[in-house]
Amino acid sequence: MEPRKTFLLRINAELWRELEAWAQDELRSVNGQVEYVLRQALQRRRAGGAEEGEGAGSSRARPGGSWENAKP
Repeated sequence: MEPRKTFLLRINAELWRELEAWAQDELRSVNGQVEYVLRQALQRRRAGGAEEGEGAGSSRARPGGSWENAKP
C-alpha cells in the first residue's frame, strides 16, 4: 500500500462544523469523512455523473468566496 499523502486544508469554520457532525453521524473521523466524500465525487466523475457545467475545471465556490453561495 502506498504511503498516505499529508496536506494542509484551510476550511470555513461553519463547513468544518457540518463535516464534523456528518462524520460523527457516520462514525468516521473528519479526515475519514473528507476522504469518503472525495472518493464518492471521483467515482461519480469517472462514471460521467457530474451535472452539466460541473466537469473538469469548474468550481462551485469562488476562491475566497463563501461556500454557502455555492450551487446545491
